[in-house]
Amino acid sequence: WGGSDPPMVAYVYAADRKAERPEAHLGDFAGILQVDGYGGYAALAKRRQQVSLAFCWSHVRRKFYDLAEKSPVATEILKRIAKLYEVEDQVRGSSAEQRRAVRDEHSRILVDDLKVYLDARLRQLSAKSKLAEAIRYAVSRWDGLVRFLDDGRIELDTNTVERAIRPLALNRKNALFAGSDEGGDNWAVIATLIENCKLSGINPHTWLTETLTKLAAGHPANAVGELMPWTVV
Repeated sequence: WGGSDPPMVAYVYAADRKAERPEAHLGDFAGILQVDGYGGYAALAKRRQQVSLAFCWSHVRRKFYDLAEKSPVATEILKRIAKLYEVEDQVRGSSAEQRRAVRDEHSRILVDDLKVYLDARLRQLSAKSKLAEAIRYAVSRWDGLVRFLDDGRIELDTNTVERAIRPLALNRKNALFAGSDEGGDNWAVIATLIENCKLSGINPHTWLTETLTKLAAGHPANAVGELMPWTVV
């Protein structure tokens, strides 16, 4: 959205998917969390009024995409969501305030009309149908889905996070019965360093070699921030 801080990604290992894991990780964080549909985030926001969730339109779209081949309603919903992404194409890279203004002018009416359409179709469907399930997924998260309209810092989806986590997710089954919790913690640290190099356009192997060499040569521990990937010219 045009912030001035360098991009960063951080990985944290958790032994399971219990709701208390994100709560422990976030500590006393207050603000907006851009998230997928994992229930632990909803539980966190319910307990903490200072945390607001911004849900992912890509996850919503995915549920209708799987049904579109046999459902004209799902196809229509996909078309409407695609119009939201067309607006985002126009404002990508703009300031947060510019994004909010354009969304207010063009996206808000699209979102309002879509909500009316979803509610109407839901009343006509069997509650047990896959399409009704997909609509309920969206409607039950509506407040978080429309939060992007009022805050230009918020993205329409979590695709940036999805791309950053894909290399780890692809290897998850291979590592399922290997290592230990300590190994998971260590891998989270290594993955954080490697992926931050990628974000900054730096060769991870080269950066690690140079950084470890500097640390071994006596670089002060209280100035380790000077060695981070985003500081390299």
